[in-house]
Amino acid sequence: MAKLTLTTFTTLDGVMQAPGGPDEDRTDGFEYGGWSVPFVDEDFGRFMDEVFGRVDAFLLGRRTYEIFASYWPEVTDENDPVASRLNALPKYVVSRTLGKAGWNNSTVISGDLTEEVNRLKQRPGHEIQVHGSARLAQSLIALGLVDELNLLVYPVFLGKGRRLFPDGGSPTAFELTGHRATSTGVSIQTYRAAGPARFGTFELGE
Repeated sequence: MAKLTLTTFTTLDGVMQAPGGPDEDRTDGFEYGGWSVPFVDEDFGRFMDEVFGRVDAFLLGRRTYEIFASYWPEVTDENDPVASRLNALPKYVVSRTLGKAGWNNSTVISGDLTEEVNRLKQRPGHEIQVHGSARLAQSLIALGLVDELNLLVYPVFLGKGRRLFPDGGSPTAFELTGHRATSTGVSIQTYRAAGPARFGTFELGE
């Protein structure tokens, strides 16, 4: 049974919108796209190579899928650990409006998200990976479908933009299973879902 992992980049204030370029996602007038690029280094590259070395399939939202599909098929180096897997492995696109997914080995899924994801998890393999896909990521977290979260926190504050954890989500606990930092100050934290959040008090008893 495969596990569902989410790898996402966020700022210190939790913004995950458009980390890769100015025109990646200008929804709601967002003007700070590309905020992660100045922090790319060899440590970041090694970590991402490790992540993509474990993948068996990808689950993507429509916007991220279209961004990837416009770029990665042009990277034809079979030794590129990211491009080789994105171009060859199964890709499942969550969308109710996308009629056809033309990128090699792509399938559109439009049914109940919980049922569809649980069906994918029953397939043989190690990891089904979600990258980017802000709205999909929020839905998966809210539904308790994420088994592991790779959270890359960048040392920058933006003050606006779509956040990974919006108001209204279900209180959830996570267990820290790994941590490292890059030379540019990116904190890479790996968490495993640990059930509902627990609560207590610092008040002194009688």
